[in-house]
Amino acid sequence: MTPRLELSGITKRFPGVTANEDVSFAVAPGEIHALLGENGAGKSTLVKIIYGVQRADEGSIAIDGRTVSIGSPNEARRLGIGMVFQHFSLFEAMTVLENIALGMDNPPSGRTLDARIREVLTEYDLSLDPQREVHTLSVGERQRIEIVRALIQKPKLLIMDEPTSVLTPQEVERLFKVLRQLRDEGCSILYISHKLAEIKALCDTATILRGGKVVGTCDPARESARSMAEMMIGGSLKDISTKAKGLIGKPRLAVDGLDAPGEPPFGTSLKSVSLSVRAGEILGIAGVAGNGQNELVSVLSGERLTGVSGSIHLDGAEISRLGVGARRKRGLSALPEERNGHSAIGAMTLAENAVLSARGPAGLTAAGGLLRLGRARIYAKTVIDAFSVRANGPEAAAASLSGGNLQKFLVGREILGEPKVFIVSQPTWGVDAGAAAFIRQAMIDLASRGAAILCLSQDLDELLELSDRIAVMNGGRLSEAMEVAGVSIERIGLLMGGVHGEDDPESEAMLGAGRAA
Repeated sequence: MTPRLELSGITKRFPGVTANEDVSFAVAPGEIHALLGENGAGKSTLVKIIYGVQRADEGSIAIDGRTVSIGSPNEARRLGIGMVFQHFSLFEAMTVLENIALGMDNPPSGRTLDARIREVLTEYDLSLDPQREVHTLSVGERQRIEIVRALIQKPKLLIMDEPTSVLTPQEVERLFKVLRQLRDEGCSILYISHKLAEIKALCDTATILRGGKVVGTCDPARESARSMAEMMIGGSLKDISTKAKGLIGKPRLAVDGLDAPGEPPFGTSLKSVSLSVRAGEILGIAGVAGNGQNELVSVLSGERLTGVSGSIHLDGAEISRLGVGARRKRGLSALPEERNGHSAIGAMTLAENAVLSARGPAGLTAAGGLLRLGRARIYAKTVIDAFSVRANGPEAAAASLSGGNLQKFLVGREILGEPKVFIVSQPTWGVDAGAAAFIRQAMIDLASRGAAILCLSQDLDELLELSDRIAVMNGGRLSEAMEVAGVSIERIGLLMGGVHGEDDPESEAMLGAGRAA
């Protein structure tokens, strides 16, 4: 059978780095083909070449046996290639129909396009109103816009980049149903995801990239998630040791009735958030991005004080009016989601970045606020060694580190300060499997020493692995915390989708349906 897509010897170089080197593989018609690899393995560069965003320096691309030159996304679409990017390209104030029209080369009239959109929605059993404005839609509905925008042009090859990173488990199942239907109709799908359990469930074949090169192919159904991860990193994964049972102590962080305005312009306001995290415990907070997680971290860390009401107690002492520095002195450490510019300053050295948050716990400042740069360099070197950070020493600029190594440094910077309470958002986002395991183990070890950890993550598997209890954020509200040992994925998914409590008859009916399913 002639391949739908065939890459031969694709090479792409940038100054100082080779992103892709002699990459060759093929995708058959009607095949869901996974493209796996760590961050920096070359996946994004490769799919940008296929979609015409970038040009290869060497090699060739063939579509249905014919060698082609793809100089732009317009040319890619004319060849039958569609792409759904990880980060949506949508205008909030415009309707679904208007956003779809903007993604088409020659959109028909509004009435004709409305009819075509509704035909696609019916054919693939998707729920979406073409006349709704985007800002009124959930994240899952926004992704459907991107999918419909691709499907309406009848692609022969559809590229999906991390399509489930912002979806609830129920939305993932609905997406998989659509992708399997497309496969059965003969459409080929090139699927990129770091969620290896999904790769096993969905994909027919996987190509693994490491360091820009193809290092293997496999049948995901015959592999374990662990074996595929080890192929990606080229080594063995270490097992994570769990905390000893019976180490949970008294509440260290207690939050009651927290209200706060959302971050402008489209932030989500916190609505009567209450939680408690005990010594030796990891409380996980699940939820689709944009449901108040960033606001919660900024309020708990002390970055935001204006417009905040409710109480925050650390080891029994009220801290809700204290700023960041005062909270850190009392033992509360926070690491926000955004690494660059928020958790770290790229142009500064690692030693200087250590001073940003560890100056108190590590004694990096003297009386009067003078910096002890020698101590800062020693502290940064200790973090580099303890957390296996690949960097050219404490004087290396933060911007010179890969995303995974910078994240290891930042987590280490906070953990080596032995905080009483550690609040961390997306601790392993964009981090390779080996570094992710290292970070998770460091968090478990910190909790074992009596710290209380509040972990916010979009990775549900990560939360289930780390947490003692789990709660869900949706629309600025926080559900009751549930013991991880007895929780169901269906219940968490429904809560992520908008079920706020069992006291509401409609919510209880939805939960009951989830349990029945």
